Amino acid sequence: MKNKIQKITTNLWFDSQAEEAAKFYTSIFENSKIGRITSYGNEGNQIHGKTLGSVMTVEFELEGQTFVALNGGPQFKFTEAISFIIHCEDQKELDYYWGKLSEGGDEKAQVCGWLKDQFGVSWQIIPENLTEMVNDSNPEKSERMMKALLQMKKIDIKTLEHAYQG
Repeated sequence: MKNKIQKITTNLWFDSQAEEAAKFYTSIFENSKIGRITSYGNEGNQIHGKTLGSVMTVEFELEGQTFVALNGGPQFKFTEAISFIIHCEDQKELDYYWGKLSEGGDEKAQVCGWLKDQFGVSWQIIPENLTEMVNDSNPEKSERMMKALLQMKKIDIKTLEHAYQG
């Protein structure tokens, strides 16, 4: 029986750090693994210019989501236009992901729970109840919470909840 392929797979374009990034991400998430690794061959060398046998793609999985990391060259860079959201149960979990993913990243890009990791990939490390607080039917509660959120880099859940409750 054939393995079912995930309908939508996120492809991350790196210059030459695909394997390093996959190893980094799988070291952070408990439910993760590295899958197939493909290498560049002679075909298309005039286009990709990569060394024969060097890593082309690395398939990896984080918390049930499949990703492909591609060593595609320096033409494209990551931007904040795309980010990965990690919903955290508590402050301990939020602190863990923030600490691991922000290590070696761009400190200037840290705002309101967002960070850029060492590869330039953007992440949002947020409490599970953030969406609920943002969308509360009482606009005063959500506005107080947003005012507190906008002053933070890494989110402090108790401070947000305190502001939300008034």
